[in-house]
Amino acid sequence: MRDNKLAVAEIRDAVHLCIDMQNIFAPGGLWATPWMERVLPTIVAIVARYQARTIFSRFITPHDPKDRPGQWQSYFRRWSQATRRHIAPSGLELVPALARFVPPAHVIDKPAYSAFSNASLASLLIEKRIGTVVVTGAETDVCVLSTVLSAVDLGFRVVIVQDALCSSSDVGHDALMTMYRTRFHGQVDLVTAEELAEFWRE
Repeated sequence: MRDNKLAVAEIRDAVHLCIDMQNIFAPGGLWATPWMERVLPTIVAIVARYQARTIFSRFITPHDPKDRPGQWQSYFRRWSQATRRHIAPSGLELVPALARFVPPAHVIDKPAYSAFSNASLASLLIEKRIGTVVVTGAETDVCVLSTVLSAVDLGFRVVIVQDALCSSSDVGHDALMTMYRTRFHGQVDLVTAEELAEFWRE
């Protein structure tokens, strides 16, 4: 891993964007992500430090597959148990360890993988003159990936806290870490939670 110290030393005008740490992805959930328990304490520590600067995203499934366009309909026909017609409302809530930080942390709901599929997120960040998004959450190779690429396209600097991500796939996670290091230098930085605490000071 390259030396990130010069990059992280300059973190300012940032928000912590925590992706989809919901009960549906927790142990026992329909889409359980095995790593979530392992990274949750790290994410809790980050949120506790930057409570007012944290935005949680929640992936909100449709009531019925036909409520979404195109290929999302076949996706949710396959995962009909995840639609709001079938899943308990609690399944889409934040895990309790993080929900307790709201407020002052904020929540935005999204219909697709990227947190920016809710257009109000970009508007909010631009209005607040945010230049950097610090990303944690689930899953590394799906919703986190989509959010990171959207943020890059919108011109935000992205700082990924690599020990605060979780995935169902070791192969997918490792491939994404390699891609960020080799293909997105200058737009995406990888840091540890310890480095983040040292170099992002409010």
